[in-house]
Amino acid sequence: MVWWLKILAGMRAFGQVRDSRMSAEPVPNPGDTSGRSPHRRRRRYAGKYPRRFDEKYKEHDPQRYSGIAAKVLASGKTPAGTHRPIMVSEILKVLEPKPGEGAADCTLGYGGHAQELLARMQPGGWLLGLDADPIEILKTESRLRALGYGPNSFTAHRTNFAGLTKVLAAGGVPGVDMVLADLGVSSMQLDDPARGFSFKHEGLLDMRLNPNRGQPASALLAKIAPLALATLLAENADEPRADLLAQALAGRRCQTTTELARAVRAALPQIESAEQELSVRRVFQALRIAVNDEFSALDALLRQLPHCLNPGGRAAILTFHSGEDRRVKKTFEAGVRAGWYSDCAREVIRPTGDERHANPRSAAAKLRWARRSEVLIS
Repeated sequence: MVWWLKILAGMRAFGQVRDSRMSAEPVPNPGDTSGRSPHRRRRRYAGKYPRRFDEKYKEHDPQRYSGIAAKVLASGKTPAGTHRPIMVSEILKVLEPKPGEGAADCTLGYGGHAQELLARMQPGGWLLGLDADPIEILKTESRLRALGYGPNSFTAHRTNFAGLTKVLAAGGVPGVDMVLADLGVSSMQLDDPARGFSFKHEGLLDMRLNPNRGQPASALLAKIAPLALATLLAENADEPRADLLAQALAGRRCQTTTELARAVRAALPQIESAEQELSVRRVFQALRIAVNDEFSALDALLRQLPHCLNPGGRAAILTFHSGEDRRVKKTFEAGVRAGWYSDCAREVIRPTGDERHANPRSAAAKLRWARRSEVLIS
């Protein structure tokens, strides 16, 4: 028995010495003669289905990992860091892009709509891409450049759609043949917790399309009065419990998205969980619209739109909220009566059932269009 204990003690001692040597000495790389540090493998997925946005690197690079992105798309979801353009065929039918024409995409985003328009405007066509987001516009510009669209066919401008007339004037462009505006926020912004648009993952309660301008949603919520917040919730999101939620949330110091979501649920203890979640979404929508002053920007675009279109030019606007759709509908109909437009959509156009199934984020979309008169009445 003694001899067996001695063998075990010797094996343990040898293991301790070996472990200490392995921890102290780096593994040599026989092929590395430059003196550089050994190669390190990139971080792997944290499990088969990672939850954190920054761990989904395979979905961030769909060209390199096309199989992963295809599986995500097939499941009816959008790969992280990307955006699926909505109602593409319907928009192309309305705008009727032709070779040699000029267009303005007032909400460039991921560039999905712009890419489809540019392909049908060649040769000789050109597109102005507007976006207030300084982070995403650089990525999209690089993406479209890689597809072969140089400065003569595509230029990017960091501004929201209220700045369309300034962009045209700066370029010496009297008008364009097509204007597209896809309102709301993109999937890239919704999916990134650092932007604070969604309560799906915890992040700072920001919601600014341009993080360098204005105040975050947390600051707005901390100083707003109950009556003002109730008005905001009703007008920006049609929230039926606006007064109750305003009393619970106004002046509250919520620093993160999940903290605000919990506060909304706590304010509605007698409501079913499904209804609570709808209210959470409406609160986030209302704050986002207020933080970015989206309705004022839309009103400015609608006022200047007839003067930005060439005679016979076409406009298409995608909305995702009744407040947006009402503004577009009334302005287009008033424009027809005033002679600015020769025609406009009589009924709203919605995504097909197949598209809603394949891309659930398209479900709320509404498309309206207008055609400028050949002779504009000032």
